[in-house]
Amino acid sequence: MRLLEYNNGGVFNITKFSDNDIPRNYAILSHTWEAEEVTFEDLRDGSDNTKAGYNKIRFCGEEARRDGLRYFWVDTCCIDKSNSTELAEAINSMFRWYRDAAKCYVYLSDVSKSAVDTNGTSNQLPWELAFRRSRWFTRGWTVQELIAPASVGFFSKEGEPLGNKISLERHICEITGIPVNALRGSPLSDFGVTERMLWAEKRETTCKEDKAYSLFGIFNVNMSLIYGEGRERAFGRLREEIDRASKGKVPSSITSSY
Repeated sequence: MRLLEYNNGGVFNITKFSDNDIPRNYAILSHTWEAEEVTFEDLRDGSDNTKAGYNKIRFCGEEARRDGLRYFWVDTCCIDKSNSTELAEAINSMFRWYRDAAKCYVYLSDVSKSAVDTNGTSNQLPWELAFRRSRWFTRGWTVQELIAPASVGFFSKEGEPLGNKISLERHICEITGIPVNALRGSPLSDFGVTERMLWAEKRETTCKEDKAYSLFGIFNVNMSLIYGEGRERAFGRLREEIDRASKGKVPSSITSSY
């Protein structure tokens, strides 16, 4: 796992940790991918620091520093996606990385806290409608990013706090259909397979296969990645691994490197 550190000079340092050496306290970012995201290569080579994606990284680093956390993780640039082995290991570990984070910051680029209620008759706060319609709630990967961490804070595109998983619980349950107990940390095995599948049914991912791969942690399974296999085959393999896990069998598709 690679973690970023934001030094006083405004420069990001990136350090790779083995599983046994990952710091106990780190922050993690949840967001939706957009144009001009910062990649691992950008940070490694020190290139093109004018990309818009740097704003999200700075936001995460500054929030982490406010919370007294030295390290933070951002998926766009902490994974070398050109390395298929590293990518597979990261995707199979991602639920655990979010679960173990001290803080998860959800950056909503399509929600402005400065929004104004134009008709003056709504009982909602001005930003609540945008919050309910946020693209973040439509993406496949954000299911685990919502459920896994104990501490999840939501922020507007200006970096202003909107609330957290507890204070916004009613809204989140209504938007996602995910039960309160799941949000509060009840074992996911308490919920049936069909019910957990429904949490992500209407969500989308850029790569077809990721709709299945993004659910590894929700079902506590591991799988090899086969991009190009298509969504149906990916879900077929996922269901096989869920069945094996429920019967206590060792997954057949996982190599010893995991």
